[in-house]
Amino acid sequence: MKIGIEGQRLFRKKKHGMDMVALELIRNLQEIDHENEYVIFVKPDSDYKVLQQTPNFKIVQLKSGFYPFWEQISLPKAARKAGCEILHCTSNTAPVNTQIPLVVTLHDIIYMESSYLRILQGSGTLYQKIGNIYRRLVVPRILKTSRKIITVSHFEKNRIAQFFGISGDNRLTAVYNGVSEHFKPITDQIELDRVKTKYNLPEHFFFFLGNTDPKKNTKGALKAFSEFLKISKSDIQLVMLDYDKGELEKLLEEIDDKTLIYRIVLTGYVVNTDLPAIYRLSEIFLYPSLRESFGIPMLEAMACGVPVITSNTSSMPEIAGDAALIIDPFKPEEITAAMIRLINDKDLRTHLILRGYEQAARFSWRSMAQNVLEIYREIGKK
Repeated sequence: MKIGIEGQRLFRKKKHGMDMVALELIRNLQEIDHENEYVIFVKPDSDYKVLQQTPNFKIVQLKSGFYPFWEQISLPKAARKAGCEILHCTSNTAPVNTQIPLVVTLHDIIYMESSYLRILQGSGTLYQKIGNIYRRLVVPRILKTSRKIITVSHFEKNRIAQFFGISGDNRLTAVYNGVSEHFKPITDQIELDRVKTKYNLPEHFFFFLGNTDPKKNTKGALKAFSEFLKISKSDIQLVMLDYDKGELEKLLEEIDDKTLIYRIVLTGYVVNTDLPAIYRLSEIFLYPSLRESFGIPMLEAMACGVPVITSNTSSMPEIAGDAALIIDPFKPEEITAAMIRLINDKDLRTHLILRGYEQAARFSWRSMAQNVLEIYREIGKK
C-alpha cells in the first residue's frame, strides 16, 4: 500500500505543535513499518535535514507559495501522480476535492466555536484570523468525505461529534499524542549552563509558553504573575518564548503594570532540543490556557521533572490527570494562588513532580504511530 502524508511545514525552521506531531508520526512510522510505501509531501524550506528518506519513505517537495493553493491544488495532484492509495492530512485541513481515500487529523475545532470567536474578537494576528476563516470554510466539507477523522483527546472527540452532529460515527477516533524521548530530567551541568547562557536565562524563573493566540491566556498569566510578585516579594522572573516585545508591552499596559517588563525574559525562538534544559531550570511551568485539544507542553514539563499549573477546561484535566495543580484560567487570582502554593509547599512540589513522571510515561509517539498505522491498514482492507 502506498500512503501519502501531508507535512507542508516540516522543513520550516520555526516548527510548532502540529508540525512536531506530524514529524514524530513520520519518524516513528519509519521505525515500525517496513512494508508499506510512504510519500511525504512538504514545502521546501531551510530545515531539510530534520527528516531523512529511507527505502520505503520518499520525500516530495512541492513548490507552491500560498497555502490554500498548495493544499487544494498541488497536494492532491502530486498524490495522484505518486499513486497514493491513502492521503493523510495532518494539520486540521485537507483538499476538498480528491478521489484518494482521505485521513484527516483534526486536532481541534476551536476556530468553529462561538465562545472562542468571542475571545478572539479584537485580538490575534491577521495571519491567525485568515487561517481561522480558511478552516471554517474547509473543515465542514472534508468531514463529509474523510474515511477516518483522527483527533487527539476524548474531550476533542466528543466536542467534534457534538458540534457536527456525528455522535456514534465510527469514522471519528481519538489517538493520543506523545512525548519525545529527549524530554527527560537534564542532569548534565554543562548542558544546563550552555542553554542558560544561550538564552540569557535568569537564576530563578517560571516558564510560560504563551503566544499571541488568545487561547493561550497570556494576558491572564501576566496579570497573575504581577500579583504574585506583589504578594510574595520574590525575585523570580518569567521566561517567555518567541514573543514580540511590542505585543508584550501592549498587554502590560492593559493590565496596568508596565514595570513588569523588567521581570520578563524574552528568549526568541527556542529549538526543540533546547527545551528540556529550560524546563529543568524552571521553578514552575505555567500552562493556564483557556482551550486546548491536548497539551503536549504539560507532558514535556512533567517528563523533565517540573511541577505544572494548568487549567480545568477542555482537554487539560484529561491529559494532566492528578499530576498538575488545576486552576480556573478565567480567574488570574487562582493562578496566583497556585504559584504561591508551589513555591511554599515543598511536599506538594515533590508530589507533583513524581506524579508528573508517571503521567508523562503514559504517552508515547510509538504508541500513537502504531494506532495510526492500524487505521491505514483498516482503510487498505476496504
